Amino acid sequence: MCKSRGLWHTAAVPNPLAVTSNPTWYSPEQMQLRGLPGNVRPWLLDDTSLTERLLRKTGGDFRVQRLSQGWCRPQLSESRLLELSAGQWALVREVVLRCFDQPWVYARSVIPAATLSGELRRLRQLQNDSLGALLFRHPELSREAFEIAQLPAGSHYIHRDFRQDSPAWARRSRFVLHGRSVLVSEVFLERFQA
Repeated sequence: MCKSRGLWHTAAVPNPLAVTSNPTWYSPEQMQLRGLPGNVRPWLLDDTSLTERLLRKTGGDFRVQRLSQGWCRPQLSESRLLELSAGQWALVREVVLRCFDQPWVYARSVIPAATLSGELRRLRQLQNDSLGALLFRHPELSREAFEIAQLPAGSHYIHRDFRQDSPAWARRSRFVLHGRSVLVSEVFLERFQA
């Protein structure tokens, strides 16, 4: 259940046969990246700005489409990684990164309330702007190690409008700026072209 613009939004009753929305995340060493296609590997492990890399690859034919944004209880693994207490709310933002007007990457960001002040208060009003472009402007920004997951076909971790019939590779990492954290997960969709 999420709260957005003063309204409560509830998800549909989950189908007991549906694929779980909680991926199992591993360090690249734990996963050993078995079966990872060579064309995706450099994208999964690149610690530079994904936005900048996509802009270069597409010659600027890139845009961010915001799907949802609201106050939610993060998934348990997200809360643990962000060191949030159980039941604590965070601003959760879902976007799709479009290249050549095709959905290439689904991204989910979890932003604790404590992060949304000072220099990072702008994160509340990103609309269709790139979170990565804003974060990477700060030279003091640090990015922690990636975690990798392979999502099964039909994974409910991906926004319902972009679920797919094939598996997808995903990564996530925590960004830290002046002691404040943001968790960003990125899923490379089937139309992604390395």
